[in-house]
Amino acid sequence: MNFQHTEDRRMLADSLNRYLSENNSIERRHQSAEGTFGYSTSLYAGLAELGAIGALFPEEAGGFGGSGFDVSLVFECLGRNLAVEPMLGALVVGQALIAAGTDAQRAQLEGIVSGGTVAALAHDEPGSHYELSHVAMTAAQTATGWVLNGTKAVVPLGDSADLLLVSARTSGAAPDADGISLFLVPGTAAGLSKRGNGRIDGGRTAELTLASVAVGADALLGTEGQGLAVLERISGYALLALASESLGVMDVAKDQTLEYLRTRKQFGVPIGSFQALQHRMADLLLEVEQARSAVINAAAAVDDTDRLAREKALSAAKYSVGRIGTLVAEESIQMHGGIGMTWELPLSHYAKRLVMIDHQFGDEDHHLARFIALSQATAEV
Repeated sequence: MNFQHTEDRRMLADSLNRYLSENNSIERRHQSAEGTFGYSTSLYAGLAELGAIGALFPEEAGGFGGSGFDVSLVFECLGRNLAVEPMLGALVVGQALIAAGTDAQRAQLEGIVSGGTVAALAHDEPGSHYELSHVAMTAAQTATGWVLNGTKAVVPLGDSADLLLVSARTSGAAPDADGISLFLVPGTAAGLSKRGNGRIDGGRTAELTLASVAVGADALLGTEGQGLAVLERISGYALLALASESLGVMDVAKDQTLEYLRTRKQFGVPIGSFQALQHRMADLLLEVEQARSAVINAAAAVDDTDRLAREKALSAAKYSVGRIGTLVAEESIQMHGGIGMTWELPLSHYAKRLVMIDHQFGDEDHHLARFIALSQATAEV
């Protein structure tokens, strides 16, 4: 099998890496991540102009890509440059609109692709433990639409999002699979309150409280009570995106550590000449390549119509980058010594991002258990 990207994808990767390296230095990244919005609006506009957002969606939806390898390439570039822009929200909300939206709802894709609309998924709730079906927020039907009540936690850039995709229960109780519905809620809706927080790895999240938020009937995305399937589908794209981003982060951390081993001297020789460090670095390089294989497998499987095969590949990739990403973070810092922990060295921020990716859309333990359950289900078919 040929694992090389097409010429068009390689050109896009070159353009993205060059643009981000020139406009997203570690100092600028800190300013954006710690700023009011938690990201750079100008950098996000530039990414849209380069086609980075459009590459996440197929041509019929206003993009020019949309395959698993397109998504993987874009997010690997973002990881290499520690970008904090709201690309993940654009991906998952955009894919939800494609999967279940009406023609009128899909029209909002234009704003997402152009970068003019910042979108975010508001699904996680306190105590949900990564389970997609754990939804306690309620949506009650009225004569004119729906009224939403409840709380969503750790919504990436939720305090600055223009469009929120909110999961709510229209029947049943958590963790029932049936009864979950999805709603498109404006970021300025009456009754919506936001409490923003800084993330340890840069950027912002928010806790959202919806107190009798009224939306029209046209806010319902897809079929009432059948939103779990859409959530699983868009979460699959998120798993691929995060695994690819983690791979990009790992590559940079690995390269920076190799360079340090070549230049840092003790007893008059580079520390990379010490056999113990050579063995540790060799093990690390093998682990990173294993993560790369898992990401390639996930990119090939994300559009698979066989649900069990698709979800197994995605959970395997997320488990792999969770385990290996933590190892890369720890070993890179260890081999740098005390300097590896300093704010001034970019490596420390790459290490933090690797650890935090593990906690988005399910951590290592969650996806190992999920992979086992899916494998058992496959054996029973």
